[in-house]
Order: sequence, then C-alpha cells, then structure tokens
Amino acid sequence: MCNVCMSISDEANTTDEFAVQLLDMLNSGALSLMVSIGHRTGLFDSLAELASTTCEQLAAHAGQDRRYVKEWLGAMVTGGVVKYLPNTDEYVLPGSHAALLTRSAAPDNIAVFAQYIGILGQVEDKIVDCFRHGGGVGYEHYPRFHEVMAEDSGQTVLAGLEEYILPLIGDIVPKLEAGIRVLDVGCGKGRVLLQLASCNPKSHFTGYDLSSEALAEARQQAEIAGLTNIQFEDRDLSDFEHTAEAEEFDFVTAFDAVHDQAVPQGVLNGIYKTLKTCGTFLMQDICASSRLENNLEHPIAPLLYTLSTMHCMTVSLAQGGVGLGTMWGEELAQEMLHKAGFGAIDVHRLDHDFQNNFYLMRKNS
Repeated sequence: MCNVCMSISDEANTTDEFAVQLLDMLNSGALSLMVSIGHRTGLFDSLAELASTTCEQLAAHAGQDRRYVKEWLGAMVTGGVVKYLPNTDEYVLPGSHAALLTRSAAPDNIAVFAQYIGILGQVEDKIVDCFRHGGGVGYEHYPRFHEVMAEDSGQTVLAGLEEYILPLIGDIVPKLEAGIRVLDVGCGKGRVLLQLASCNPKSHFTGYDLSSEALAEARQQAEIAGLTNIQFEDRDLSDFEHTAEAEEFDFVTAFDAVHDQAVPQGVLNGIYKTLKTCGTFLMQDICASSRLENNLEHPIAPLLYTLSTMHCMTVSLAQGGVGLGTMWGEELAQEMLHKAGFGAIDVHRLDHDFQNNFYLMRKNS
C-alpha cells in the first residue's frame, strides 16, 4: 500500500476510534446524571438493602414513582451499573458496585460527586454567555452547590478528620483539648467546625463564609447541638489582608476554599497576619500541577477543569476577582504561600484521598 493510502487509512481509523470515544463520553455523561438521581432518591441504597428486587418492589421500598424507576433501571442496566435477571424480572446491584454507590460506602461513594454534573448543567447558558462576553457566574446561581459540597466534604474531610488529618499536625490535638482559638476560612455549612467544637469545649471556633444561606444552617446546627464555643460570620474575604485582626488565631484551616476566592493572595496574606506567632495553618486543596502537561495522567483532570470553568473560576470572576480556578496547582500554591510569609511548607497526601493535597505550615517567630 502506498504511503498516501496508508496515511488516509490511518486517519480513518483514528476518526473511527475518536467516534467511539465520543459515544462513550455521551453515554457516560448521561449515566452521571442518572447516578446522581440514584443517589438523591436513595435508589442505590434500596437496591443494596433488597439484594434482588422487581421494579415495583424497589419503587415501593424507596418511595419513588414506579414508572420513573423503571426507566432509570433501564439506564442502569444498559450502562452496566445494575444487573438484570430476565427470567424473574428482577434487578441486582452487585456488592462491588454498591461499595462505590451507596451512603454506607462513604468515603468511597462516587455517586456523591456525580451530583456536580447536574448542578453545572444548570448554568451552561450563563457560562456560554461568559465565553462570549467575559465576566462570571455568581454563587447565587448554584442553589445546591453548598449542599453537595457539604456532603463531599463529609466524605473527604469530616470522615478522616480525627484519624488522618489532625494527626498530620503532631501537637494540635492536645492544644485543642487545652483551649485555643480556631478559624475556618470558607467554612460553608460549618460541618468541620461543628465537629471540632463538639469534641473540644475549651477551644473557641470561628467560621467565615460568603454564603448567608450556608451560614444560617451552620448556626442552626450549632444551636441544636447546644454549642456555645462557636460562631459563624458572613464575611467577604476580598479585603481580608487589610481587615484581619493581627495575631488573633492559634490555628487556621481552609478546606477546598482558597482557589475560588476573588483575591486568593489577599486571603493567604490575611491568614498569615491573623495567625499568632508559631500558629499553624492547614490548607486542603486540589492535588494537581500548575502545568497542563503534568496533569495528562490525572485520573479526574477533565472533571476538575470542568468544575473550574463552570464554578470555581467563574464565581471568582463574578466578584471581580482573579479567577484562579480549581487547577491552580501545587507549584503556584507554594509560591503564593511563600509570598504570604510562610517559610517551610509540608505537603501531605492521604492514601484514601487521591484528590487533595494537605499543606501544613507555621508562622515564623
């Protein structure tokens, strides 16, 4: 075969392969929405509890409409998520799948993350407009984002807080028990602070966030729990480096919160300022590189760049911010932390959490 013919043949094969890739993408995108629905409706949990079940039994057990459940099961079966037994007209969620799709599987429940796809789809028109005209999409256009973030954090941070995360800081547990002042920047619904405040009554905890809705729920949960050593403040941190009280806190945390700030460098500067001498800052953020070519093998890079485009970057731009984005990366993170005043920075990764880095540093004397 001549070289030209071989080139044309190779090109055709490449096109066919890419067509298959695109079809897989469409199917996977559709399944992501259905997995999110399965999580939100409790259908995966019910499937796991029932072992094998008919559509009617599943719908009754989960309290859902039978017709919708039947169509949902069609997507789950053809997508390879649920097994169908045609002889008995029954459905089975294999144990190996339940281990990644049910609430009892946390922190390994991937169905929690599938919810982001539907949330992002709701703002597609607004994002397209931003592509054409610039600007950003504000937090108020993401009505469920804080709810899902709280669930996400509950799996990745809250579940491992005492066993994995706090032990990274050798002396923090006895300090919390003895009584210190703690600040959580971008606290959302305050689940981390609520847990810490409950376990450490001698310490005082403060949470800052821009979302009044999230903070309202945090305050309600604190009141229900009868916690008097915690407070939540509705605070825009855009000018934090100028408004932060100097030497106020012994321990500051920021869980997945810095990269979507309007002025992230200013926030880091403010954190350094508000820390007491020899105080500790713990920052959890996405485990990625600042350089695109280093993220080619990242297992969820397309998802993270999408989250950046359709949420983290754009909410910052909506505030007139720099739009740092989800994938700012470890190199830039360390550069900005050094610029804020921090010296030695320890970067930790946890075996059960491939998604995040945990940056640990102290304020120099």
